[in-house]
Amino acid sequence: MTIREEDLVKKLLQENESFRTLKQQHADLEDQLQAFENKLCLTPQDEVEIKKIKKRKLMFKDEMQKILAVHRADH
Repeated sequence: MTIREEDLVKKLLQENESFRTLKQQHADLEDQLQAFENKLCLTPQDEVEIKKIKKRKLMFKDEMQKILAVHRADH
């Protein structure tokens, strides 16, 4: 991420509630994945849940990228 992009992310976190919510949800999912990584043994259900979390996390990241793209185009 470039310095300019970092500034844009900071600005969006302050001014755009949708972006802020997506960023928080993305971070929450990362925490959930980290909890699975700390487990010694994963069950088949854990593996399924990890896949679901990764898909949702990617979806949130894509949505954040769309918002960033719109704001980049405005500048």
